[in-house]
Amino acid sequence: MQTGVLYMIPVPIAEGENSAFFPVVNAPIVEGLELFFVENIRSARRAIRSLCPSKPIDPITFVEIGKHADDTALHEAFKRIQAGTSAGVLSEAGCPGVADPGAQVARLAHQMGVRVVPLIGPSSLLMGLMASGLNGQRFAFVGYLPRESVELKQAIRQLEQRIASQGEAQLFIETPYRNQRIAETLWAHCQPSTRLCIAQDITGAHEKIITKTIAQWRKSPFVFEKLPTLFILGA
Repeated sequence: MQTGVLYMIPVPIAEGENSAFFPVVNAPIVEGLELFFVENIRSARRAIRSLCPSKPIDPITFVEIGKHADDTALHEAFKRIQAGTSAGVLSEAGCPGVADPGAQVARLAHQMGVRVVPLIGPSSLLMGLMASGLNGQRFAFVGYLPRESVELKQAIRQLEQRIASQGEAQLFIETPYRNQRIAETLWAHCQPSTRLCIAQDITGAHEKIITKTIAQWRKSPFVFEKLPTLFILGA
């Protein structure tokens, strides 16, 4: 018996975005799915309505992943997939599986011999890197930096060492209300010649993507709003 397919479905990455950022080639696939792995059912319903306005929501089975995951529900869903039902994975924003618990679903699919298909859509990491002017040949996404001051400063030193030794751009994110603190720490402790790209609200109404040296940022600091922001350090 042929198994179903697991589709990794990107969703808009900025507040208030609509289907303009949803490739039309994805719509027939999403229309045909009635099983979804999601972080939050409420926001997943909203995303599906935005992507496919005519799709009925009530027949859909939602399986929560991440911190609300239910292993029993997860494995029951995969029984359906192995029996031929296709399913989708939705992130809260952007691409599932990239800095996202959707990776655990894709991993399980591979273990069970289920085909995994990534669909086209927005990624703040790639879009920010594209616009940054920093090294797109060698780069690393390091997630969130430590919260504690001593560990944070140590992590920043390690990132700069990788930039110096490998020329590798370093991408990281932070909770919006901590953006100002992380930026001030970077301005205070990075080398003046290190470049920092601040990419705020990518694809959103308040999008700003600016790359300057640390010396330049010290003279003219970025004014943050409480919006999703990607930071990129590079040479």
